[in-house]
Amino acid sequence: MSLRIKRSARPLTDRWRQVPIEARGSTRFGISFRPLQAEAMGLEPRAALSALLEHPYEFIRLAALWNRMEPTLDIFDSSYLDWQVGAAERAGKKVLLALGAVKNFGYPEFFVPKHHLRTQLREGSLVSEASHPELLTAAMAFAARVVHKYRDHESVIGWQVEHEAVDPLGMEHSWRLATEFVKREVAVVKALDPKRPILLNAFMPMSMPVAVQQWWRTRDQGDSLSLARVVAEIIGVDVYPCHALGAVGNWSVYLEAGEGEWQGHCGRLFRWAGAHGRRMMVNLARQSGCALDAYLFWGAEYWLLRQQCGDDSYLGAFKRILMS
Repeated sequence: MSLRIKRSARPLTDRWRQVPIEARGSTRFGISFRPLQAEAMGLEPRAALSALLEHPYEFIRLAALWNRMEPTLDIFDSSYLDWQVGAAERAGKKVLLALGAVKNFGYPEFFVPKHHLRTQLREGSLVSEASHPELLTAAMAFAARVVHKYRDHESVIGWQVEHEAVDPLGMEHSWRLATEFVKREVAVVKALDPKRPILLNAFMPMSMPVAVQQWWRTRDQGDSLSLARVVAEIIGVDVYPCHALGAVGNWSVYLEAGEGEWQGHCGRLFRWAGAHGRRMMVNLARQSGCALDAYLFWGAEYWLLRQQCGDDSYLGAFKRILMS
């Protein structure tokens, strides 16, 4: 681990053209797509997805956002997700479907419709069946509707339940879902579709200070990685080798995990998964050096924005990896 101070903005280089790429072997490649982020960047979501689907990866992760698919009470409108699933299927991609319900990938990661939550969740609290019985009932009903709608699609290869399910929601909120809340959601999905695997993804601390903070914030019931080990067939690991600490003017300060340190974290978890018959999926944009089932790249919408601004390095690096 090292403390680094660097300029926030650095000149573009062609280094990405020379970085060695290991052969992927049997590892499948995929991306996540976030229509809201594409739109926020000034991209037209349908055109953005169409452009991204042209690349030869195997699967794509799409999100069933609760407040977009249930705009009012008792109305379930799947059109928001239908066009994404349809486009993926026409492109010959498999689909990993994240059905939330409370948390899903893509900022702000919280998509509960206002008619199901009249007041904000209390900071520092544990959101459980005891504290929010109506929310849990509604979340399970939404998950059931999504599974009913898409379980007959052969393209769907698995279900992601919640996003970093029982961890705090980044730095924005300190409330957390209780493990039993998430287990109830998983049970609903499994009852309706016992064949497809459940994915739970989890934040993996890559340095001791971050690991201590994570333990302190989740010490009462364990973090999402602990829960995933218990209830998921696929463990998704969100790896952040660098952690920003702050910025002053044009300079940023961050912790950077050493290569051996973060590969060691991955290696221990992967050995455990192999011994217990679990599949592993890594969500990041760096090679981990660990054998894994699938590798899910993040930030594809931003790659398109950079391309529009005359920088092909992000998409160029992705193409190099796909050819490995």
